[in-house]
Amino acid sequence: MDIKSRLTALRKAMARNNIDAFIIPSMDAHLSEYTPKRWKGRTWISGFNGSAGTVVVTADKAGLWTDSRYFLQAAEQLKGSTIELYKEAVPGVPTIEQFLTQTLSAGKTVACDGACYAHAQAEALEKALDNFGIVFRTDTDLLEEIWTDRPDIPGEKLFRQSAEYAGYTAKEKIAIVNTELKKQGANAVVVTMLDELAWVFNLRGYDVDFNPVGVAFGFISEKESVLFVKSEKVDDALRGALEKEGIHVRAYESVVDYISGLGAEVKLLVDSKRISEKLFRAIPAHCRIIESVSVITMLKAIKNKTELDGVRNAMVRDGVSLTRFFIWLEKALAEGERPTEYEIGKILNGFRAKGEKFYGDSFGTIAGYKGHGAIVHYEAKEESSYRLEPEGILLLDSGGQYLDGTTDITRTIALGKVSDEIKTDYTLVLKGHIGIAMCQYPQGTRGSQIDILARKPLWDRGLNYGHGTGHGVGCFLNVHEGPQNIRTEVNPTVLEVGMITSNEPGIYRADQYGIRIENLVVTKVNCETEFGKFLGFETLTLCYLDNSLVKKELLTEAEVAWYNEYQEMVYRKLSPSLTKEEAAWLRKKTEKI
Repeated sequence: MDIKSRLTALRKAMARNNIDAFIIPSMDAHLSEYTPKRWKGRTWISGFNGSAGTVVVTADKAGLWTDSRYFLQAAEQLKGSTIELYKEAVPGVPTIEQFLTQTLSAGKTVACDGACYAHAQAEALEKALDNFGIVFRTDTDLLEEIWTDRPDIPGEKLFRQSAEYAGYTAKEKIAIVNTELKKQGANAVVVTMLDELAWVFNLRGYDVDFNPVGVAFGFISEKESVLFVKSEKVDDALRGALEKEGIHVRAYESVVDYISGLGAEVKLLVDSKRISEKLFRAIPAHCRIIESVSVITMLKAIKNKTELDGVRNAMVRDGVSLTRFFIWLEKALAEGERPTEYEIGKILNGFRAKGEKFYGDSFGTIAGYKGHGAIVHYEAKEESSYRLEPEGILLLDSGGQYLDGTTDITRTIALGKVSDEIKTDYTLVLKGHIGIAMCQYPQGTRGSQIDILARKPLWDRGLNYGHGTGHGVGCFLNVHEGPQNIRTEVNPTVLEVGMITSNEPGIYRADQYGIRIENLVVTKVNCETEFGKFLGFETLTLCYLDNSLVKKELLTEAEVAWYNEYQEMVYRKLSPSLTKEEAAWLRKKTEKI
């Protein structure tokens, strides 16, 4: 079935079920950003495969809402589909709520699959629609009726993450979670997010591309801990190990009945953004609900010493792999080879795979040459990717999953002659990057309060970028995680010591080029004065920055000092793992400016 046929089939199913508008989010039954194939319904119905977006279908209209990272990609992928692109946060563009209330009249019905819709979203939308007399249902999955070859729930086996890398056993983590629950007056929590479940039970899996997680639910209380999972995913050895840690294994499908059967003594901590509407509605009325941010999200975000040591070690191996890749690329172009964007992504993966403890890429490599670099989350296809030439710039955003850590790095490098405008843009982005890297802020500061440091050099010239400046990063877990971030939108989560966050300002000129510089940083204590404790960042990522793109005259003395110190650190930490020839090449790339 092509996209138009799928939309026709959906509309027929809507008519049979007396539904006037159907919402298809990008999330799965665990509210994941990156989902197993079974729950890629938004991609199946629209053809758009970005990580964020929502499709809404009515009897005669269809729209996709997505953010600025995907405007160019979505416009291309929606061609010929009859689905209109709605650019989120752009003035004059209606929100989903506005679209529905402007399109439908009182008495009409909007529906979605409540298993894949966060309770917070469902509650807000239900209230908004009710103001206009529109009914909102969350009890139906119309895709199940029409998606005839829909993939099954993954059955790949789970495996244990050793305390050697995790820092604590699962039993110890469960005890910590129960302690944190007590502090909030709760005594139980349902674990729905796959990365939270992987973290607290020290489990990893193969169910989601690039993210080492497995499909399962969890329940934690002082009374018992339960893993709800398909039986084929847990072999006898793992089952025995889990039981020793006090974790009982039950059928995946039994989670709703289990929640429905909770006793009146249960005081359940609920994060309304991290529990589906279906599971929330299963909570008995006699249970006390304590609404708060998930304690596991907060615990997972603050890395322990073992995790941080592992990430630092992984960064060295990752930096060595990247150095060898860039040596290869420079030599290949000099010898007349013209690899494609698609090919260099595969080749980079090969360099990383030679390193120890490598699991796989942490996301699909973004290799954007010239105009493709302006597509923030560009995905190179074998048949349409550009061939690299010894001119212009390449934006390369990539990362690796290692047993001891997760990496995410973007470098923009010159492949040959570049314009003065490119150098100016690059240096402005660099100034923003250094602004974040050098900043010192009082304890209790939120990411939104320092985001201006990354954007001001661009804003001063009437320039900007549409994505966030930084996102949380897991430890051998999802490359995107919360709760902290650095972006213009207000997020109440403060930056805590031990949190790993990306630092990635950029600029994108459509059809010309894109520039982004990304390192991972960890929050640390800088100093303590009579005015309190002040925090800052330690840069973790190790890979050279391209001196040839820097206009030194645009940098302050402090920025030049940071830049030269960073380049020297890269050489100092990577050169012992390189050959003599490789180290000499890197020495030249990291010369002081």
